[in-house]
Amino acid sequence: MIQTDHLTLRKPCSSDIDDLFEFLGDAEAMAYTHRDATWRDCRKRVLVHEWFRRKDRAAPWVVVNRADGRVIGWGGLYQDPFERGWGYEVGYYFHPDAWGRGFASELVTRALVEADERLKLAEVWAMAHPSNPASKRVLEKAGFVEERYLPDRPRFLLRRPRPLVKA
Repeated sequence: MIQTDHLTLRKPCSSDIDDLFEFLGDAEAMAYTHRDATWRDCRKRVLVHEWFRRKDRAAPWVVVNRADGRVIGWGGLYQDPFERGWGYEVGYYFHPDAWGRGFASELVTRALVEADERLKLAEVWAMAHPSNPASKRVLEKAGFVEERYLPDRPRFLLRRPRPLVKA
């Protein structure tokens, strides 16, 4: 479990699926990304990511608001087990009640600490939908730069190289 100023980040457990499906299955909340059509789809996605955590040493966390103990998001650093080959990426998905409160930036910042300090990754990737400029801004504030546009997705692909460590 990891604590930031406003969030608790932890591995998911089966009792989290109802809370996660509330937004991961919501068409409006997931308008710019993949939406789980059913509770079972949500459960499968979470469990598959957890299975890959053992191999990849990273998977999305359940995001809990420390102020009220409520599950408000899911995300962090991971390699997408459903679309392998992109490398490690940062992704975040939040309940609409949590939007615009800085939680995505706090989550991305902590995920990059994992990438830099624990996994020592050379780079991290992320994607942002062109109709979601707030998400792209979160990534750019964290040091991501636009690599290219992926018209088949449609998404901006952003890259964040590991910062140089001064001796």
